[in-house]
Amino acid sequence: MNAVGIDVSKGKSTVAVMQPFGVVAASPFEVAHTENELKELAKFLKSFSGETKVVMEYTGSYYEPIARFLHNEGIYVSVVNAILIHNYSGNSVRKAKTDKKDSVRIAQYALDRWLDLREYIPDDEIRSTLTLLNRQYTAACKYKTQLSNNLISLIDQSFPNANEFFDSPPRQSDGHVKWVDFIIKFPHRDCVSGISRSAFKDKYSRWCKKANYYYTEEKADEIYDHARACVATLPNSECIRGLIQQLAGQLNSALETVEALRKSMTATAEQLPEYDTVIGMYDVGRVLAPQLMAEIGDTRRFHGRKAITAFAGFDAPPYQSGTVDVKSRSISKRGSPHLRRTLFLVVETYLKRKPADEPVYQFLDKKRSEGKLYKVYMIAAANKFLRIYYAKVNEVLNA
Repeated sequence: MNAVGIDVSKGKSTVAVMQPFGVVAASPFEVAHTENELKELAKFLKSFSGETKVVMEYTGSYYEPIARFLHNEGIYVSVVNAILIHNYSGNSVRKAKTDKKDSVRIAQYALDRWLDLREYIPDDEIRSTLTLLNRQYTAACKYKTQLSNNLISLIDQSFPNANEFFDSPPRQSDGHVKWVDFIIKFPHRDCVSGISRSAFKDKYSRWCKKANYYYTEEKADEIYDHARACVATLPNSECIRGLIQQLAGQLNSALETVEALRKSMTATAEQLPEYDTVIGMYDVGRVLAPQLMAEIGDTRRFHGRKAITAFAGFDAPPYQSGTVDVKSRSISKRGSPHLRRTLFLVVETYLKRKPADEPVYQFLDKKRSEGKLYKVYMIAAANKFLRIYYAKVNEVLNA
């Protein structure tokens, strides 16, 4: 038995090899994440007689280069949750923290949990690409929201409530929203109220045609009347107009990025066998379907419904000691926060649309009628949806 503990860092790792009864087969040494050094590491590990297992922690994406390389070299690799290593005492009361000591502790953990170690199997290229796209999509959406809120706070001082003129959804061709393009053309109320009604209608009509937006005379009258009535606190200066137009342009760039990522996610998700099943579930549309598939991954890697619930962090671990047996417990939140967020978006749709014939909503409504708190019945409904998802997708993947 050769237990290899690897403490992973950015660009390099510290490696230690332990054998039973505390034998140090290799003192801790550093390995850079380069092809030559990883080849030398693989060759070194293969030189040991007997079974060899490599253990490392989940550390963002830093562990992937070395884990994938060693796996492809035919070496048994196990990647474990960092909490398990952190909670492993290593038979010491001192809290020393160095890369060398951490690599030895990971190797000792590997020896103690030898039979329980699960082999690391890299995600296939399509699923890993989909996960990456979803993380970038989520980050782009947050940035878009920040830019949108900032622009709205600014135009509330130059053209109050101009963002409420239009309620059309984002344009699928480029993700643009009509009110943002409108603000670029008319950044201040004086740009509208400072000309005659007929002149504005003509200008607005030509802009709609050029920007490929639908024009109605009623909307033009509504905008003109609002511009005459509202009060601006910022002056109609070239500096203010330029600032607003620049910020609106940044928001448009963010909207274009979000739409491009969404299209890439859909195109990638369509290559997976479960796509039609997922998008066929109630109100899981072109945005949420790829997100669910990205965050859940291949359902066959979960040994049961409880495992996928724990992965989402929706499980409530038992707490009992002596005569104390707590029945009302909080969820663990040990799982993926990205998946929990996506599931809440799905359940919120059920809550808004109230589909009486859908099992998820029926379960949600039952919990709500029992007087459960909002968070409690939302988590219960998310769990229900996740179990249905697991059953349906597993049926497709195991067919």
